[in-house]
Amino acid sequence: MNNTDTTYGLGHDLPVDDAGYYGRFGGAYIPEILYRNVENLKEAYARYRNDPDFQREFDSLLRDYVGRPSPLYYASRLSAHYGAEIYLKREDLNHTGAHKINNAIGSVLLAKRMGKTRIIAETGAGQHGVATATVCALMGLKCVVYMGATDVARQTPNVERMKMLGAEVVPVTSGNATLKDATNEAIRDWCCNPVDTFYVIGSTVGPHPYPEMVAYFQSVISKEMKTQLQSHIGREYPDYVVACIGGGSNAAGAFYHLIDDDRVKLVAAEAAGKGVDTDMSAATIRLGREGIIHGSRTLVMQTPDGQITEPYSISAGLDYPGVGPLHAYLATSGRTEVIPVTDRGALRAAYRLTELEGIIPALESAHALGVLDMKKFSAGDVVVLNLSGRGDKDMATYLKYRDMICDND
Repeated sequence: MNNTDTTYGLGHDLPVDDAGYYGRFGGAYIPEILYRNVENLKEAYARYRNDPDFQREFDSLLRDYVGRPSPLYYASRLSAHYGAEIYLKREDLNHTGAHKINNAIGSVLLAKRMGKTRIIAETGAGQHGVATATVCALMGLKCVVYMGATDVARQTPNVERMKMLGAEVVPVTSGNATLKDATNEAIRDWCCNPVDTFYVIGSTVGPHPYPEMVAYFQSVISKEMKTQLQSHIGREYPDYVVACIGGGSNAAGAFYHLIDDDRVKLVAAEAAGKGVDTDMSAATIRLGREGIIHGSRTLVMQTPDGQITEPYSISAGLDYPGVGPLHAYLATSGRTEVIPVTDRGALRAAYRLTELEGIIPALESAHALGVLDMKKFSAGDVVVLNLSGRGDKDMATYLKYRDMICDND
């Protein structure tokens, strides 16, 4: 990337209207007590998004604190294995180990300008919680992170990191004690503390303007990608961009500046769990129907009478029964190809990347890698895969399943 190009996040707008709808998906379905908070957030986001002072501070922190631009790495051995030209966008090399820090910085900077003194967040895999706790430590703000008790148990390293950073981690035991339930509790907290509290949502979910705002702060990923591809291959677009998708923040960032470029095929990998034909899956786009969850209309896994069903994935960050409205729109309009990847497929792909390239991916990113085993690429196809996070937090899971994967590889 050109080192003089340090303005992040500017560029194309998303296919969203003033009310926050992407086609028929989106909007703001919120309790009355949060109406003024959401309106204030919309006004602040519109005001500061292109404010030069805000942008300078955002740019400076992305460059000097996060370590951006993240590398675009040509994976030569992986490319040889699959017969395509595979590049990895190394979001795993960011400070805190994932893409989540991009949005956390933008959101907390916005919260400070709004005069908020208390930050709350939800987290599944823990990366958003760590990122938010990190930025709160940097800026001297109180931080409370809600996390499902199931995820607290399977993501212990990230729980301890959040505590060391000064955050209060609140285990949530309702439902199946994962991301959906943590989000429920964070919203309840926000309803009870509407004056001093800012809710930093970690994905492109929630009421408008959250899906648009989170995608905007993450759009640095595709902005850098275009410049880096120009340097690598002499053009600023790939043939394919592949990203995992739960709520959809890393995929939104990776797709953002390429959505209106029909030369680029966008591929989203969602978590199939034990399989889309079982009752243990989180393949929301494949299995979901239109409904409302956490403040927006989108695709939701639900019973025929509208009760949300419990999702399952080996990956805590993809274990969510909804998807961001942007991704519901892109999928139903045919702009993205959505491929469900099972637990087993993700694990096999993670071990393959580790063996061939010496990179241990997060389980979330492993689902994107799983696409390489399921989709046939042509020789010469340029594939950019967004490696959204590193696998330190998932080592216990990798070790638990290692023998099964290796014995049947």
